Amino acid sequence: MISFKCFRSSSLLFNIRKQTCSPHGHRKTKSAAFTGIVCNENGFVTEINLPQQQLQGVLPFDAICGLRSLEKISMGSNLLHGGITEDLKHCTSLQVLDLGNNSFSGKVPDLFTLQKLKVLSLNTSGFSGPFPWKSLENLTNLAFLSLGDNSFDVTSSFPAELLKLDKLYWLYLSNCSIKGQIPEGISNLTLLENLELSDNQLFGEIPAGIGKLSKLWQLELYNNSLTGKFPTGFGNLTSLVNFDASHNRLEGELVELKPLKLLASLHLFENQFTGDIPEEFGELKYLEEVSLYTNKLTGPLPQKLGSWADFAYIDVSENFLTGPIPPDMCKNGKMTELLILQNSFTGQVPRKLCEFMNQFEGPVTPDIGNAKSLALLNLANNRFSGTLPSTISQTSSLVSVQLSSNRFSGEIPSTIGELKNLSSLYLTGNKFSGAIPDSLGLCASLTDINLSGNSFSGNIPESLGSLPTLNSLNLSNNKLSGEIPVSLSRLKLSNLDLSNNQLSGPVPDSFSLEAFREGFEGNPGLCSQNLKNLQPCSRNARTSNQLRVFVSCIVAGLLVLVIFAGCFLFLKLRQNNLDHPLKQSSWNMKSFRILSFNESDVIDAIKSENLIGKGGSGNVYKVVLDNGNELAVKHIWTANSIDRRSFRSSSAMLTKKNSRSPEYDAEVATLSNVRHVNVVKLFCSITSDDCNLLVYEYLPNGSLWDRLHSCHKVKMGWELRYSIAAGAAKGLEYLHHGFDRPVIHRDVKSSNILLDEEWKPRIADFGLAKIVQAGGQGEWTNNVIAGTHGYIAPEYAYTCKVNEKSDVYSFGVVLMELVTGKRPIEPEFGENKDIVCWVCSKLESKESVIEVVDSNISEVFKGDAMKMLRIAIHCTSRIPALRPSMRMVVHMLEEVEPLQLTDVVVVDKASAGCSKEKVNTGGKSDPSS
Repeated sequence: MISFKCFRSSSLLFNIRKQTCSPHGHRKTKSAAFTGIVCNENGFVTEINLPQQQLQGVLPFDAICGLRSLEKISMGSNLLHGGITEDLKHCTSLQVLDLGNNSFSGKVPDLFTLQKLKVLSLNTSGFSGPFPWKSLENLTNLAFLSLGDNSFDVTSSFPAELLKLDKLYWLYLSNCSIKGQIPEGISNLTLLENLELSDNQLFGEIPAGIGKLSKLWQLELYNNSLTGKFPTGFGNLTSLVNFDASHNRLEGELVELKPLKLLASLHLFENQFTGDIPEEFGELKYLEEVSLYTNKLTGPLPQKLGSWADFAYIDVSENFLTGPIPPDMCKNGKMTELLILQNSFTGQVPRKLCEFMNQFEGPVTPDIGNAKSLALLNLANNRFSGTLPSTISQTSSLVSVQLSSNRFSGEIPSTIGELKNLSSLYLTGNKFSGAIPDSLGLCASLTDINLSGNSFSGNIPESLGSLPTLNSLNLSNNKLSGEIPVSLSRLKLSNLDLSNNQLSGPVPDSFSLEAFREGFEGNPGLCSQNLKNLQPCSRNARTSNQLRVFVSCIVAGLLVLVIFAGCFLFLKLRQNNLDHPLKQSSWNMKSFRILSFNESDVIDAIKSENLIGKGGSGNVYKVVLDNGNELAVKHIWTANSIDRRSFRSSSAMLTKKNSRSPEYDAEVATLSNVRHVNVVKLFCSITSDDCNLLVYEYLPNGSLWDRLHSCHKVKMGWELRYSIAAGAAKGLEYLHHGFDRPVIHRDVKSSNILLDEEWKPRIADFGLAKIVQAGGQGEWTNNVIAGTHGYIAPEYAYTCKVNEKSDVYSFGVVLMELVTGKRPIEPEFGENKDIVCWVCSKLESKESVIEVVDSNISEVFKGDAMKMLRIAIHCTSRIPALRPSMRMVVHMLEEVEPLQLTDVVVVDKASAGCSKEKVNTGGKSDPSS
């Protein structure tokens, strides 16, 4: 029976059976007693309006359809499950049936008797099996039909019954297994305003009849296998605002699109279009987004492109375009992304634009200081010249400056120290001169400096030794003189190159290592007792140098002691907290599913002997209920739970209302509404003044990381690896596309993909997740980079912005783990390189690519593994716009499915220290957090 939380369920159910709105049968148009119930003048129920109410359970259609006057059921976006029974046929007065965005199962029953139905919305609700298309013939009043994102059986052809529904204005059939050609009869649906057929198995040409849909404002055909040219008459769609036919096999020119004056969004990427981009596109006054990358387009961009509307985004990369860049694309200052890679553009960069590539020339003008939000300045490999203006210091958001391989000259502005967010500075291969400014040492976020191949002179600034995060320093091939500053000894450098300068004096002992040997060559005045390629130092030089190093080491040692003491205190407080069982007088338990336990069953089990994992935000415990069911309980750290006893008098202690952590809030906000087989189930939350518990399903086979890389690793056949990849992709696809407000995970990695007893994957750990707010852009800016090293998308490092494409990058890394068996970071990859760099370095030949495939994968399936590797490479493109959506990733994975899935797993007996037991599919191995 359904559980209604917003009003008295027993009274409602009584009155549903009585067909009245009040316990006494009073006549009224709206019930004063029951939320969401509307009645007619005779007191009979006509509408049930309960969308987005957190309702859960199974709908009693036998009772609901006993309401003979019922005209509307609107219960979308709830937590409903179970099936729709045949009792639905008795709702013969229904005009509106909205059950979309729930977690139903089974097939949709015959709808033949619902002849008055005008609105049918069942999208994203978990239905499967054959859809009763035949019954739609009788629903001639339908105006709104939304069936997308369900796993219906694949149709043998486009359902002809749809073509008779000539009152439709909304047709959403994306991702619901429709196959075949779009029929000419689509022209019958002349009232259509929205037509969405994306993510299906459509093929053949776009029919000419589609040009008769003159009221169409949105047309979505992406991710199919459509071929041919735009049909004659396509330009009659003069009401079209949004058009997406990307990721097909369309060809020909774009001339048929010239009359579409109202276009605001045009996406045709990954097709085979040729010819010029029509000059008329420059006259489209509402155009804001254009994505035409990976086609065969030629000629120049229309010179008025983007000069009318709030032009925000353009990607025409990977074409054969030439000529100058349109001067006014950033006229209204709304441009967020300009991607014109791998073309042959010429001329100067328009003054309004801030990010560009190709063979540009001329100076960087002082008005660059007006780019207050500029994070990445990448002008590398062009022909820019002149001096770097001092106003660059006013671009306070700059994180990365890449000016390599140009013709810049003059000195680095002394004001560069004002760029507090600067993390990388690449000036190699220019004509810069003068001294390296001391103020560079004020850029406290710097991790990478490369000033090689210039004409810098003078001493290396002592201030560089104060950069706390500097990892790589390259000052080679300049005219630097003097001694190497001892202050550099404080740095934890993985790369140091001072070769080919005029340096003299002793090399600090901390750098007298074989790893740095080549970085000192070409400096005849340098000496070292340990490096054989340099002359030995005199005694006086060694003594002076050793004294300075000794003083530096004393300072560094004291700093380490302070940090160690702080860490010890923190860990001790955590241990104290663990050793004391939870004893609270008041608990608040909030359930998100039907439960078979209460809070005491959970709280009593939170003790050290049940601990199965520790993380940065808290501990994880295994709870075994009296009925044998198993739960995983995450105890999320709060300031109060860690130091309540020790710092009770501290003014910094959080108040009760602020004791919840951001990780707790993020997980509850995300998982309380998620219903998907590949996303971990959150049963409930249990909170008190200083304790936050989240109760999940227990997944006995641990994480994918454990099974690939840890002591508990197992030998997984390719069939199982593929199954895990496909399931995890569907979970992420649901998060990105299954909600009105997409969920961005922000920490996708193999340790956050858990495996149940049948080795089916679940996306887990939503402590960093973000939900797109209504009307938002699906993008956040953080001051601190969140995520895990090796999985973080490269753009996050210089923009600190995250969106769905950031998750796609991380998932691509997971795919590489599955194919290669390697961790994201391995010593064999080389310094500052990860699995993505390593895989890309192996793409020179088929033989070297095969070498990256895990040797545990059978030769029979290595071809399949290489197909998945190609998908992974696509996901990890450095340019976010070139990455596929998760919906497209799922589609691509389906296309490379192995012929047979056997899911055989055996323990890797070669793993040192691991159990030698055999693990069969469906069996349980050691539990893992």
